[in-house]
Amino acid sequence: MDLNSASTIVLQVLTQATSQDTAVLKPAEEQLKQWETQPGFYSVLLNIFTNHSLDVNVRWLAVLYFKNGIDRYWRRVAPHALSEEEKTTLRAGLIANFNEPVNQIATQISVLIAKVARVDCPRQWPELIPTLLESVKVQDDLQQHRALLTLYHVTKTLASKRLAADRKLFYDLTSGIYSFACSLWNHHTDTFLQQICTGNETGATNSLERTLLSLKVLRKLTVHGFVEPHWNAEVMGFLHAVFERLKQFLECSRSIRAENLCRDRVEKTIILFTKVLLDFLDQHPFSFTSLIQRSLEFAVSYVFTEAGEGIVFEQFIVQCMNLIKMIVKNYAYKPSKNIEDSSPETLEAHKIKAAFFTYPTLMEICRRLVTHYFLLTKEELTMWEEDPEGFTVEETGGDSWKYSLRPCTEVLFIDIFHEYNQTLAPVLLEMVHSLQVYNAVGLAAYELFDSVDFDQWFKNQLLAELQVSHNRYKPIRRRVIWLIGQWISVKFKSDLRPVLYQTICNLLQDQDLVVRIETATTLKLTVDDFEFRTDQFLPYLESMFTLLFKLLQEVTECDTKMHVLHVLSCVIERVNIQIQPYVGCLVQYLPLLWKQSEEHNMLRCAILTTLVHLVQGLGADSKNLYPFLLPVIQLSTDVTQPPHVYLLEDGLELWLVTLENSPCLTPELLRIFQNMPALLELSSENLKNCFKIINAYIFLSSSEFLQMYASVLCQSFCSLLKDITTEGQVQVLKVVENVLKVNPVLGPQMFQPLLPSIFRGIIDGERYPVVMSTYLGIMGRVLLQNTRFFSLLLSEMAHELCQESDQILGNMIEMWVDRMDNITQPERRKLSALALLSLLPSLNTVIQDKFCGIINISVEGLHDVMTEDAEAGTYKDCMLMAHFEQPKVTDDEEPPTEQDKRKKLLALKDPVHTVSLQQFIYEKLKAQQELLGEQGFQALMETVDTEIVAQLQEFLQGF
Repeated sequence: MDLNSASTIVLQVLTQATSQDTAVLKPAEEQLKQWETQPGFYSVLLNIFTNHSLDVNVRWLAVLYFKNGIDRYWRRVAPHALSEEEKTTLRAGLIANFNEPVNQIATQISVLIAKVARVDCPRQWPELIPTLLESVKVQDDLQQHRALLTLYHVTKTLASKRLAADRKLFYDLTSGIYSFACSLWNHHTDTFLQQICTGNETGATNSLERTLLSLKVLRKLTVHGFVEPHWNAEVMGFLHAVFERLKQFLECSRSIRAENLCRDRVEKTIILFTKVLLDFLDQHPFSFTSLIQRSLEFAVSYVFTEAGEGIVFEQFIVQCMNLIKMIVKNYAYKPSKNIEDSSPETLEAHKIKAAFFTYPTLMEICRRLVTHYFLLTKEELTMWEEDPEGFTVEETGGDSWKYSLRPCTEVLFIDIFHEYNQTLAPVLLEMVHSLQVYNAVGLAAYELFDSVDFDQWFKNQLLAELQVSHNRYKPIRRRVIWLIGQWISVKFKSDLRPVLYQTICNLLQDQDLVVRIETATTLKLTVDDFEFRTDQFLPYLESMFTLLFKLLQEVTECDTKMHVLHVLSCVIERVNIQIQPYVGCLVQYLPLLWKQSEEHNMLRCAILTTLVHLVQGLGADSKNLYPFLLPVIQLSTDVTQPPHVYLLEDGLELWLVTLENSPCLTPELLRIFQNMPALLELSSENLKNCFKIINAYIFLSSSEFLQMYASVLCQSFCSLLKDITTEGQVQVLKVVENVLKVNPVLGPQMFQPLLPSIFRGIIDGERYPVVMSTYLGIMGRVLLQNTRFFSLLLSEMAHELCQESDQILGNMIEMWVDRMDNITQPERRKLSALALLSLLPSLNTVIQDKFCGIINISVEGLHDVMTEDAEAGTYKDCMLMAHFEQPKVTDDEEPPTEQDKRKKLLALKDPVHTVSLQQFIYEKLKAQQELLGEQGFQALMETVDTEIVAQLQEFLQGF
């Protein structure tokens, strides 16, 4: 691409690509895409985005196309890679001038230079770092800033490389520029502090920006640029200086007026200082040992004493608490149980920690956490009053939750209490008697198991607290019911549960919404607990369900509705069919909620989960939900619909339980299966549920289902078996096996294309035992239940393999006998015996030649299925089923689904459960004897091991 002639054309197309008119935009984008691989294109882009007289949007787009091109075409091995000549020119052009006036474009240029540096620096681009270092020394403010910005992005990118050779290069780079980086940072920091003192706001803002960038460079060099940084005096000098600079900046933030824009940048720099310490501690815990004492003194002083009053801000407190937590929890600082196995570095660090965390220090930290940081702020109390749902979402895990002060405070308390529980347990217990420290006792529940008689506390004090209905007491009511939820799985007597259930019913009618939501959470924890008993809960079920449903209708936030739905789902799941009388209101409401939640996929996931438990609870009566239920399943499992990305997993589960509990196959339920072929093509982690759904259709109504979908399924299976895991193959084969079990006459014809490969797998000796077992299960069904089709298949295989049918049959029987140990399921083992015995009586020499193997398998089968009747002194087949019995189900057991009943009824027609193996063997041997005559039969029996014959005779006594 000629630069002079092309620049005008490319500029014109880039201009069109910034248009809002799609008719102009789309062709321009297509043209640019075609130019991506043209030699000279990126040189043209460089000329355009470095020309400051052009439109900003056009320059911005040119930078983006250049940046994307680096990812695709810069490496030498890439298809359509840039030539080395062009890359040399581009590298030189990128660092020719650091004078970009637009901040956003300057940042993008810095990032793309860093992308090139990741590939080329230092070998192909040795001049990059020296050029940057020279440029940050110039007096021109703009050039200095842009060079420093680029140095930061280059350093950040090179520091992220993890191969050993790249690490070595970064160590070399760091050793060459570390002193300069330190002096640069000190210079800009001192300049900033001087300008703040003199009131030069503009100068201070500029200097602060350079301070921040140079500190970012130093952070990467310090953390990633040394193998053992504690041996480097400059590194440790910088880290110790961080504490002094932190104090200066904290004082500076106090002196700057709140409305001053510089204050935010100062606070950002303070946080960056703490990140330097946290990153260094994370990457080099032993090198950090000499900083432990100072870090703890600094953090504890500002966060847990009056020294921080009027200075600290929330994010800084969070960082300090994280620093304390990382030191307390650090595995490198914990000695082994056998002290002699611990390294000197570990013992030294542990000694420093032990000397710092004295009883007075721990007591003060604990008291201040409980009495100061655990308290609700004025802002939180105001939010509680004005937006109770918003308050609840924030408290229980909103988007900013993990970055906010409260969870950080609670995690620090848990970690310190766990580490020093012997010291702190008495302190906390003393506070329990003098203060209402429910939050702390809840967080430390597992640590306080042996120290707190929670049952007595619940009966004697907490119940009374919950009965105080005054509006100003609602924070106590909320905290107490939360506390009970924390202890329910730790220590709570079963006989107190009915009292708790009544209390929960009362609190679900509380005038305060936040208290009700917290109560719902505790209810979920209670019914989820291992000690939960349905009989204790049932007297309160109607009241609780009604109140939870009322709460669901009242709340408006998506997160809160999801939360209440999860509680309802949990209740329905635990009580199962006992829920049936009470779900009418919820069943009527869910379609409306589904419609309202069209833009909230996570809420729809919660609705799907609720529907799963509802269908399980309603059983066959769930058919009444089909007008709503089936369209929901249809949408959730349709891969052409965008929401399927969120809804598919829960939608498949709902589809499955709907089929399992369906009393009959409706046209609408059959129609949904149109979604399945596309799902099978995905071959995702949901494939297992897809196979379960297919099996459920087969058990529900094999004839209707297979008539409509057998050919599509067979086609999908043939495709799947080509590239699927062994486990996946078994899932496919089990579907085929179930089809043959349900429909032994038509099944083999419907899945005929799959059977030759299964036959070949048997005679070739499939090496995976679980696959071989399934092959034999399928072939056993065909051989036993559809002799005519087996004969046709045998002829087909003989023609395909150019062998005699008898020879192939002999090979199959031989392999079957040899691989019988692959079959572990008793049903399949009995099926194998029945199938091979079905070949008798026979004059076929091949079958007679394999007679010994057939008898061996038959006796093995007898050992598997025969149980001795001690009184009668005879044997009986334990797999025989005479009639269908409804199982007795206790309150805590799930009742059988409609599919469970269908499987039972199917078993009553299955030869495995209707044919006595003992009787079958006797009849087949008798027929063979009659066919061959006594002498011929005895000759055949002599081919069998005498021990096997003796066992056979014992099993056949009485015949």
